[in-house]
This record gives sequence, structure tokens and C-alpha cells, in this order.
Amino acid sequence: MGLRDRALIELMVYTFARIGAATAMRVEDVYVQNRRLWVWLHEKGGKAVDLPCHHNLETYLHAYLDGTGIAGDDDGPLFRTIRRGTAELTRTALPAANAYAMVQRRAKAADVATRIGNHTFRATGINAYLKNGGTLERAAAITNHASTRTTQLYDCHSDEVNLDENERILI
Repeated sequence: MGLRDRALIELMVYTFARIGAATAMRVEDVYVQNRRLWVWLHEKGGKAVDLPCHHNLETYLHAYLDGTGIAGDDDGPLFRTIRRGTAELTRTALPAANAYAMVQRRAKAADVATRIGNHTFRATGINAYLKNGGTLERAAAITNHASTRTTQLYDCHSDEVNLDENERILI
């Protein structure tokens, strides 16, 4: 379960994937091209996007696929439910509601006080990308946003107030 959960969270962070696109993935949607792991996401509106994996994501996906033994089940769902009372993965795709419950359990276990959900990881990935010099246009392309204005809604890195700014208040 831990391998699955980590791979799912990292997929949403590093690809900006919506939960629906992540849970709809099949094992065959993770593939090697030019000695690099890639993912194929089926986003809303019938849009598909192929993305190379960040090296961290590649590590987590390999650990999940190899550790669970599902790597050879190409037409099976990538993220699966777990059979009650066991540690066995089923061949049933993980519903988005179950993924949300998992995120809530993981956040509580990590003592995360901030309210988070599946979309939090998409927003976190976009913000990290922009904060580290990524362009709004590329972020819009990766997210499959038709307009950069939609992607700008995620951009919070310029809204940060730091102590230096606060210390400018002199009375």
C-alpha cells in the first residue's frame, strides 16, 4: 500500500496530473522511451499527454511496479484497490474517492494541519515548477490548460510574504 500511495502522490506532483487522469492509468501507460521512463496521461476532454518522468518519479514508479509484481499486467489498472484484510492489490482501479481518503489518512499520520486533497499535489507541482524558473507557457502545456490564465490561478509563489517584507513596516 505504501508503494502505491507514494507512487500516486509523486505522479500528481511531478506531472501535474489530475486525480482522474492518474487513477485511469493502465500499467502500459508507464513505458520506457530512449532509456527514460515516460507516462501517458488521459486528461479530461479526451486530451492525452506524454511526459518524461522526473528522476524521483521514475524511482517511485519502478519501486511500485517491481515491488507489487504488476509490471507485466499491461492492460490492468496502474493504481489498484487493496483487498480488505490483506496486503494484496486487486485488479480493480482505485476510485478517486479512495485516493482522497488515502491522502487524508497520510496527511493525518504526518501531522499535516493544513487541509489538503488530491488537487493539492497538482498545485504544489505547478508552484514548485514556476518557483524554480519554469515558464507559465510550459506549465500550461504540461497541465493541458487551453490558456495560461488558467495556469496563473495556481501561481502563488509571487504572493509569498517574507519577514524582510514585513520588516519594512516602520512606525
